[in-house]
Amino acid sequence: MTDQRHPPATYDDLRAVFINCTLKRSPDLSHTQGLMDRSIALMRAQGVSVENVRLVDHAVATGVYPDMREHGWEVDEWPDVIWPKIDAADILVIGGPLWLGDNASVTRQLIERLYAMSGMFNAKGQYIYYGKVGGALITGNEDGVKHAAMSILYSLQHIGFTIPPAADAGWIGEVGPGPSYLDPGSGGPENDFTNRNTTFMTWNLLHTARMLKDAGGVPAYGNLREAWNDGERFGFDENPEYR
Repeated sequence: MTDQRHPPATYDDLRAVFINCTLKRSPDLSHTQGLMDRSIALMRAQGVSVENVRLVDHAVATGVYPDMREHGWEVDEWPDVIWPKIDAADILVIGGPLWLGDNASVTRQLIERLYAMSGMFNAKGQYIYYGKVGGALITGNEDGVKHAAMSILYSLQHIGFTIPPAADAGWIGEVGPGPSYLDPGSGGPENDFTNRNTTFMTWNLLHTARMLKDAGGVPAYGNLREAWNDGERFGFDENPEYR
């Protein structure tokens, strides 16, 4: 039986980046940050190197190209400031608020900029996000946690991230106008369901990142774009004979 008193591995060589997609600039209080801080603390306790970015604090242009300065924008901090942190990380956690039951605009902007880099390749010739792990944290005081997480996690896996089991958590409190996560008396930081899901998400991110790193990432056979362009079909039969 697995020893549940101690982690099954060490994680101090892993790097994680948490991107908070709140609409509030620093130093305004971010309820999303309050929930993200719980996961960050758990990772740091395991020796993980964690960077925390509030995207709205940076002049990140809107668009789906790697550098929007090449497409009419005067300023774009994405390629020089934000992207290097994501590129170097083993784990990406996207946190954001709910508005009208869906992800906020900054979250969608982040997804679009991640997509902008998805045509790049890693050292093995795979799409750039292969070997990285993704998760999602959502806060608000209206319905939509699962819908918002579903959208984020689908987007991440589509561009190459590996999504562990139970890779999302959230808190909405009572549906409708009411206290947010960090408001006095909200019950958010004490909520057992949220705390359990946040803990499970964090450990599953760590475990999956550990397995991928130890395995050298996702095997390259069967997923190399340039090899496919050169005619390699990895066993796929374009003209199967049905009997």
